[in-house]
Amino acid sequence: MSVQSGIRDEVGELEYSIGRLSSEVIPTILPALDVLMILLSCLAGGIGYHLLIDSTFEILPLCAVGSLASFIYILRMNGSGYYELQESMKPRVELREILICWFTTGLLLALIAFLLKTSAAYSRGAFVMFYIFAPMALLGARKATKTVLAQAVARGALGRRNAILIGDLSEMAGLQRGDLIALCGAPEIRRFTLSREDDESLRLSKDARVIGAAASFVRHHNCRQVLIALPWSDTGRIEFIRDQIKTLPVAVRLVSDKSIRSLSDLAALKSAPTIELQRAPLSEGQRLVKRITDVVLASFVLIFFLPIMALTCIAIKLDSPGPVIFRQIRKGFNGKHFAILKFRTMTVQENGPNIVQATRDDSRVTTIGGLLRSSSIDELPQLWNVLKGDMSLVGPRPHACVHDNYFETVLRDSGSTHLSVGSSKRNSLNNSLLAARGSCSNSHLPIYN
Repeated sequence: MSVQSGIRDEVGELEYSIGRLSSEVIPTILPALDVLMILLSCLAGGIGYHLLIDSTFEILPLCAVGSLASFIYILRMNGSGYYELQESMKPRVELREILICWFTTGLLLALIAFLLKTSAAYSRGAFVMFYIFAPMALLGARKATKTVLAQAVARGALGRRNAILIGDLSEMAGLQRGDLIALCGAPEIRRFTLSREDDESLRLSKDARVIGAAASFVRHHNCRQVLIALPWSDTGRIEFIRDQIKTLPVAVRLVSDKSIRSLSDLAALKSAPTIELQRAPLSEGQRLVKRITDVVLASFVLIFFLPIMALTCIAIKLDSPGPVIFRQIRKGFNGKHFAILKFRTMTVQENGPNIVQATRDDSRVTTIGGLLRSSSIDELPQLWNVLKGDMSLVGPRPHACVHDNYFETVLRDSGSTHLSVGSSKRNSLNNSLLAARGSCSNSHLPIYN
């Protein structure tokens, strides 16, 4: 029996069927739909006008005007939260907001056309028809969107896969769909129900198992957020949960309890009141910038060192029997396992539950391996790991899983989430070294990509 099923049977984890469509894609789909409506309106207006006056036309200027109009309109509407699920779920069609934004967009387009003197390439008649068609298409698309989203929520076909809810049964039962949309932008997320045992020791034991199952779910599904639903007066249990999940590199928020929710309507608020218990290492925007930086720099460095890597491959094959590349399973971001790549520098290729850390003057190190290790040339194949997204150029050194698992337990009480204890000199790992580092590494965050 799996861990998940065991927890479900024993402590009553609530299972919810998260729909096929994830709510995280809604803020991407809706702007794309508006772009499509604006482009089609521009093409329809331009082609229709030229057919009426029986004149020739070019498609490229129409597409250019439609693209510019789309960019201006989407930029302005996105800043007001127009495309967020919470706003898109409200039954009222934002007639005033759409018309004001579109007509001011049209005025800005007219000003740009006047300054650039584009009347020869794009006629005023086509622009007027475009100016009329576009708001009708945008209003129609918005109405259809709200209808489809309401039906999807009613069928339970819409959910969020990168967030979970952990909490007390009564607190979670009080969270309505509107509350969840305000809290995490989805009408439903995966829930993990804590124990209702009266005996404190038994309750803590079962809570730990539930939280362990939740942590496994977070790592497996690469979740970005954990919500906790508990009475704010239950500080002991809140601290216990916080201590159990502090090794997860995700945002942790304590949602408003029933007494707070009774004072206001969360569904009517743009952002629900919560308490941030733990901040994620990087925001979505920061992650994107970091990923782009990793890919660009890793590609450049890989090309630059390609001749050295080719010579290293030849040297390894001539020096000792065995493969050129050494592979070992390591832990990356959120505990995700991946095969790290290095140039082989030893006569052994340990990759399992028993791994002996290399030491100074280790007899297992080959002749060419000593040179590669001292110059860190053996690390160059890891650039491929960076390009694949397993690692980042800046971040803690991933260690063998057997060492990582052991010292994660040793360091959990010190508050460290993940440590970079490697160095270019390959010092051996030991308890005293990691314990000392753990005591001063409480703010260190894992930033593997």
